[in-house]
Amino acid sequence: MQAVVRVEAKIPPDARTVGGLGTERDGHGVVIDDKGLILTIGYLVLEADQISVTAAGGKPVPASHVAYDHNTGFGLIRAIKPLGVKPIKFGDSDRVKIDQLLLVAGHGGGFNASPARLVSRRDFAGYWEYLLEKALFTAPPFDAFGGASLIDDKGRLVGIGSLVVPNAANPETVSPGNMFVPINALKPILGDLLAGQLPPGRNRPWIGIHSTVLQGRLFVSNVSKGGPSDKAGVKDGDLIISVAGQPIKSQMDFYRKLWKIGSAGSRVPLTILTRQSGVKKITVDSINRYQWLKMPKGN
Repeated sequence: MQAVVRVEAKIPPDARTVGGLGTERDGHGVVIDDKGLILTIGYLVLEADQISVTAAGGKPVPASHVAYDHNTGFGLIRAIKPLGVKPIKFGDSDRVKIDQLLLVAGHGGGFNASPARLVSRRDFAGYWEYLLEKALFTAPPFDAFGGASLIDDKGRLVGIGSLVVPNAANPETVSPGNMFVPINALKPILGDLLAGQLPPGRNRPWIGIHSTVLQGRLFVSNVSKGGPSDKAGVKDGDLIISVAGQPIKSQMDFYRKLWKIGSAGSRVPLTILTRQSGVKKITVDSINRYQWLKMPKGN
């Protein structure tokens, strides 16, 4: 577990993600090569202008942003010098079986690690225009989940901690646990990320809303100020009825139909129900989310 390090980040107050994630973020990462490359969960370092990492028993070492992938949620950073720890090897997240015993590890060694079991594997939709396939859900919950490592019985990395959830075992039951991003989602895109390129399928249309499902209907819970939907007149509380004339069945269904329209820059026809005007048809001029974020220069 020496490969698991502490990740600390400071974010400028005018960054886009400050409202939801704050200006100071603290979590974990894991060293994945012998040159200081560290894998973490992207929201810890998103829009950061200062990043540091600390290995067990060591002192903070500055790190630089390498890449962020919105589709998976992974973030890559690099310490400015080797940390003197053996990098962890990748496992095969597809081969982890339901009820298999795993280890969740944060920085700090055995004092910050606990056993967990895989209780389900399923697609996960997040309110921030996010859809992850084959997400790993574990129980019991690990409180310090952000960037924590999910390690199999061979000591290999199979996931990176993202969230605490109330329904790990089943969407319809109360079963607290964590959601991990599977390591297999990184393998086909790692080369592109290290080369500073967008992997295939990353130029999706982004419309700048948060959504929530209530009684089977999809409502807008927040609109990014100055973003595409804000400019088109979408308001908090609006009900999304259809996209491109196709009725919305769920949050996942909405994302899949939205992204099917085309790439970033596509015009997105929405039918919404507003409190003020009733049913209304609008068109949102989408952008790429990476354009919206205020990433540090050079990243």
